[in-house]
Amino acid sequence: MKIIPLKIPTPFYVGDVNVYVIREDPITLIDVGPKTPEAFASLSDQLGRHGLGFSDIRRIILTHSHEDHCGLTKRVRDAAGNADVFIHKWETGHLSGRLASDEHQRLLIRCGVPLNVFEGLRSMYEEISLLSDSLAHSEMNELTDEMEIEFDGGSLKVLHTPGHTPGSCSFIREADRTIFSGDCVLKRITPNPVVAPDPLDPNRRFPSLSEYLVSLARVRSFAPTLIYGGHGEKVIDFEELFHRYLRAIEERQKAVVSLVTAEGITAYDVAKVLFAASFDADVHRFLAISEAIAHLDHAVSLGKIGIESAGDVEYYTK
Repeated sequence: MKIIPLKIPTPFYVGDVNVYVIREDPITLIDVGPKTPEAFASLSDQLGRHGLGFSDIRRIILTHSHEDHCGLTKRVRDAAGNADVFIHKWETGHLSGRLASDEHQRLLIRCGVPLNVFEGLRSMYEEISLLSDSLAHSEMNELTDEMEIEFDGGSLKVLHTPGHTPGSCSFIREADRTIFSGDCVLKRITPNPVVAPDPLDPNRRFPSLSEYLVSLARVRSFAPTLIYGGHGEKVIDFEELFHRYLRAIEERQKAVVSLVTAEGITAYDVAKVLFAASFDADVHRFLAISEAIAHLDHAVSLGKIGIESAGDVEYYTK
C-alpha cells in the first residue's frame, strides 16, 4: 500500500497536521487540514509534487471532526468532483461549531463554569469554527467499527477509538499492523480528552478519559509496528509510548484527586489550580477544563472520589 505523508500548516499551537494520501485506487485522503488559504495551497502543492491533483481524489476519510483535521473537507470534495466523505456518526464538528449546542452549555455550567466564561469560550469557538465548512450527515458516509475500507492493493479496517472525541476513528492495515491513529496516539503529546455530550444520552458527559484508556488498550492489542499520528512524527515504539501515557495519566490522576476536599470542589476550580499558568489563554482554558473534568469523572468511576449536586452545579468530594 503506497502511503504519502503530507504536513499541512494550521493556525493552532499544535502546529502542522498530518494528512495521508493512500495512493491506491480509489485514491484516498485521511484528513485534510483546516480551512485556510495556506492549508489549501499547501495541500494542492504537495499533491502536485507527487503527480496528483484534487481530481484524482476519490475518497476522504476523517479521523475526527476537529477543524485542523476536517476543515477543508467540503472544498476538497468539490475540487475533486464530489469525492465520497466518511466519518463516524458520533462526530458532530462538521455539523456546527463546538460549544454551539444547549447541551454543551448545560454540561459546562454543571461543572462550575461561570456563564460569562462559557460565553467567552463559545464566542472563541465560533471564530475557530470558521476554519471548517459545515457538512450535513446526508453529505457523509458512515464509518462503523471493524468496517473494511477496500483498495485495489489491500484494505484498512476501521477501529472506533473514542476518547479524544466520541467518534474518533483509527484505521489499521492488518497485513503489516500499520495504524493511522488521528489524535488517539501522538508521539510527543498526550491527547486531550475533550468534554462532549454523550452521543447516547446528551444530558450526560461522555466519559472521555475512561473511553480513551480502553481505546489505547485496543490499539495495543494489535501490536502495531508503525503508527501514523495526526501530528508530529510516526510512532515505531508504541509499547514504550503506551506505558509513558499510562504514567502521565496516573500522575495527573494523583494531582487531580489531591485537590478534592471533603467540602467539595468543582471541575472548573480544579482546572484553575491545576493549569494556573495557562488558564487565561484562549483555547488552553477550554482544554484545561476538559482535562480536569475527564480526570475527575474517571476518578469517580474508580471510586477514588465522590460527586454530589447542589442546584445546577456538581461538586467532587473526598
